[in-house]
Amino acid sequence: MRRVVVIGFGMISVVGLANAAFAADLPAKVYTKAPVAAPIYNWGGFYIGLNGGGASSRNCWNLTNSLGTPIPTAPSVGCHDATGAVAGGQIGYRWQITNWVLGLEAQGDWANLKGSNTSTIGTFGGFPFANQTKIDALGLFTGQVGYAWNNVLWYFKGGAAVTHAKYNGVVQTPVGAFPAGFAFDQATETRWGGAVGTGAEFGFAPGWSVAIEYDHLFMGSSSSNLYNTFGRFDRTQSIKQDVDMGTVRVNYTFGGPLVARY
Repeated sequence: MRRVVVIGFGMISVVGLANAAFAADLPAKVYTKAPVAAPIYNWGGFYIGLNGGGASSRNCWNLTNSLGTPIPTAPSVGCHDATGAVAGGQIGYRWQITNWVLGLEAQGDWANLKGSNTSTIGTFGGFPFANQTKIDALGLFTGQVGYAWNNVLWYFKGGAAVTHAKYNGVVQTPVGAFPAGFAFDQATETRWGGAVGTGAEFGFAPGWSVAIEYDHLFMGSSSSNLYNTFGRFDRTQSIKQDVDMGTVRVNYTFGGPLVARY
């Protein structure tokens, strides 16, 4: 019995030594950390921002009434582009569903768009005069749909638009006591229409983004009654208006980047 026990311990010792030798020949085990989740920019949430840029408005005038006499043929008195700067702000809310981004936005801009052309019909005191358009405010109320690649968002928008404009008949050369530039009749108008646009937005810091955007405003045709400096009716012009606008925008979204979960 003693010999069996001794032989058994001997075999165990031999096996242990063999295992130790085999383990010594294996390379050391390398431990690695779990991969760090890549940050995903979060486009969802309430945002507010500022914008600035330029715009051009095409305005075509047609005379439909002169001194109370209707003109059924509504002849054209010319077209002109009212151009200038725009600046303002926007507020909105976005929902992000995987890579898709949906949103609602309201935008209001001060504008200084001005243009004129010499009227092809009529004179003031026997001299030609100019029809002038001034747009001093713009507004957009739109929905958005976009697709995001992390911190890059490309989106389309569409909805309602509003402009506030002033229309003048302007003396081009001095006429009696009236100097050049004198507005002998005028009208103001707030006009509603539609808008479509597209933009590319880039997130450059948590919550902060910058975008470039183009919008086209379809404002249609509208009739405006122009009154002279004595408050008397002068004429009615049917004015067709469109606006093209390009802006740079900076937004802050209340939130921050999300982290992808694996």
